[in-house]
Order: sequence, then structure tokens, then C-alpha cells
Amino acid sequence: MHLETLYLLSFKNYSEANLRFSPRINVLVGKNGSGKTNLLDAIFYLGFTKSAFSSSDQQCITQGHSFFLIKGDFRKGETSNEIASSVQIGSKKIFKENTSEYQKLSEHIGKYPVVLIAPDDVMLVREGSDERRKFFDGIISQLDKLYLENLIQYNQALRLRNALLKMYAERGSSIDWLAMESYDKILTESGEFIFQIRSNFIGEFLPVFQKYYLFLVENSESAGVTYLSELKEKGFLQGLWDARTKDAALLRTNFGIHRDDFEFVLAGEPLKKFGSQGQQKSFVIAMKLAQFEILERHKGFKPILLLDDIFDKLDDFRIARLLELIKSEFGQLFITDARPERTKGLLGQIRVPSTIFAIDQGKVSLYEQQEK
Repeated sequence: MHLETLYLLSFKNYSEANLRFSPRINVLVGKNGSGKTNLLDAIFYLGFTKSAFSSSDQQCITQGHSFFLIKGDFRKGETSNEIASSVQIGSKKIFKENTSEYQKLSEHIGKYPVVLIAPDDVMLVREGSDERRKFFDGIISQLDKLYLENLIQYNQALRLRNALLKMYAERGSSIDWLAMESYDKILTESGEFIFQIRSNFIGEFLPVFQKYYLFLVENSESAGVTYLSELKEKGFLQGLWDARTKDAALLRTNFGIHRDDFEFVLAGEPLKKFGSQGQQKSFVIAMKLAQFEILERHKGFKPILLLDDIFDKLDDFRIARLLELIKSEFGQLFITDARPERTKGLLGQIRVPSTIFAIDQGKVSLYEQQEK
């Protein structure tokens, strides 16, 4: 699969752009703040129905405008499909595949997989469990529609249950736990399903991740990921029952898969506490590469890979290892870099053809095409 064309109108700092890409390597060069990452974000948006960097769709609208439009043509084999999304202030977001509008955005997830490796990915290590759950849920949701449906149901029930706990507190009345049972039932059914799928997925993910990590560090140290969940020790309904006193005091649900975490370890020690910056970066890149391979394995085609300022964040040895993978493992690739000569030189080392675009304040022009 690859993205053939991309059209932007009033998206972030692009008033309008109309691009045609190489099915192999596309390099976006320009000064920091010129719009390179915004272009990657538009591609990500077409795959995930949302931005990777902006918390709301309205933040993606060019300042002073009232809407944005993104369109892209994706080719899979002999078939090309146009994916389009438009957002207007005060109106419902429209997302289409060819001429058919999605009634539920979740129906699109997983059809056109995209893997993004960005500087902020190290937050997977440094931030709280929410970031790590979001990462793994994002992969599994692209592979298993039933998982995504259960995750949506679980989160809706969790929000309503928490709102009910707060309502009782605001009214100064005792909690009617019988009224909670309908939410507890949904949490239990969906939560136990999610727990089982997550447990199974880690078994598939771990050896792929370890393969890439050992490749990046040339077999110098072992790494692992452990799934942590209260459900390993206690059934869901029992856990909800045991946490009722705490729920009443804190006005939120204190047992469930929304509290799960994934522990990252290096040589048997917590990565967050003992890993260097270089080790943390290599760990996260290996996780994203594992995501790529697992998606390819399940989908039967290669996802699009987006590398945002990746060469700025790695030492020469890890860059060389990554270049080996670029030459042999990936399909369509987008790379951003503020230093065009560096990227040209690196790609020249592995003799891979590429198309280089110059980005300047939301304006895109063809910079150079490199042959083998």
C-alpha cells in the first residue's frame, strides 16, 4: 500500500497544497517550523481519522479560516481509493472512502495503517500508564474490530459510572449501588474481553520487539515488556465490589483495565529509572518497528512509515542500523529533516531512490529526485 496523492486545504499552516508522492521514499526538508511535521500529520489523519499532535480537530484549521479539507489517494495493488475528511467549525466531521461517508469513524480504523515515529515517542517511557495503554490499544484496534468496539463500550460505561458517583456526592446522598450494576455489567464483560486480548497480544508482540531492539543495539543488552493488570489477581466483578469504599471516597472507578500498565525493562531493570536517553530512544523505535511488522503480518501489506526528525535523535551507529532496515524492510516511507544534505548523504549510502520535497512556510516544491 502507498499514498499516491495528497491534497490539503486550510490544514494547519497549509492554505493549499497538492502533492504526488513516490511509492518508495519521500523526504521533506525545511527549517524547523516550516510545516514538515504538519504534512506527516495530514497523512496520519487519513489513516486514523484524527491528528497525532493536536488534541482537537479545530486546532488543525488554518488560523482565520473556518474549515479544513484533506484528501488522499491510497493504492493497494491494482485498486486506488480516495480518502477524504473535512471539518467545519460548528458542524459534524465528515470522513469518506470514495463517495461513501462513514457513519462511525471506528469503521475506518485499520484499513490504511500508518506508523509514526516522532521525537515525543519517548513519552511512552517517561509519562504515565495512559500513554502506554494508548499505544497498545492503538495497534490492537487496527487488528481486531471487536476489540475496538469493546474498548469504546468500556470507556463509555466508565465515564457514565464516574459521572454517577460524582452526582451522588454533589447531591449529598448515599450511593445507590444497585443503580451502578448496569454499568458494572458492561465494564465486566468488555473489560474481561480486553484483558484477554491484551494478554494474548503481548505474547505476539514481545519476540518481534526484542528482535528489533537487539538489531538496533547489536545484541548488546536484553529488553522486555510486561503486561501489568489487577485482573491477573482478581475477577472483575469482585474487584469492583472490593473497591466500592474507595470509589465513594475518590468519586471514580478504582478497579479495571483502565488502570492496566505495561512495564518496560532493560537487563531486568525498569527502563524509566535506569535507561539512558539513547537506550530509551532505541527501545521506543524498536516498539514502533514491531508495530509495523505486526500490522504487515496481519494485513498482508506494508503500512506507511512516517519518520519525523529521526536522524536528529540517534547516534551514528543506530542511524546506520536503521538505514539497513530502510533499504530492505519497508515500503513507502516519509522522512522529515531540517538538513537536506545529511539525508541525501545517508540515503546515498544505501543507494535507494528517493524524492525530496522542500517545505517553506506551508509551501511545497520538488527539491530533487535521487536515483539508485
